[in-house]
Amino acid sequence: MNDRLDLPLRYREQLEALLREHVPGVEVWAYGSRVNGRSHEGSDLDLVLRNPMLSPVGDGFFDLLESIERSNIPILVQVHDWARLPESFHREIERGYVVVQEGKR
Repeated sequence: MNDRLDLPLRYREQLEALLREHVPGVEVWAYGSRVNGRSHEGSDLDLVLRNPMLSPVGDGFFDLLESIERSNIPILVQVHDWARLPESFHREIERGYVVVQEGKR
């Protein structure tokens, strides 16, 4: 994971394990304040899942949300499905993001 992501290593590792378990092969980007240098202790973590072919993610998405909720990551993690976001939001995210998990090609 890129160092621009403002998230303590122990939570990064836990998050990466949850992503591998629930959405393997899906590219995951972090964006927002924890990437652009404007975060503070209470900032949430914004993630977007980009399925191969940019189709909706499916069941793994909801399993991931539940697992993140049950985890001991002490911040709010907002997870979105790229395929379900408006094009204007795509452009905003593309301005600054960090790849958290590589996807299948």
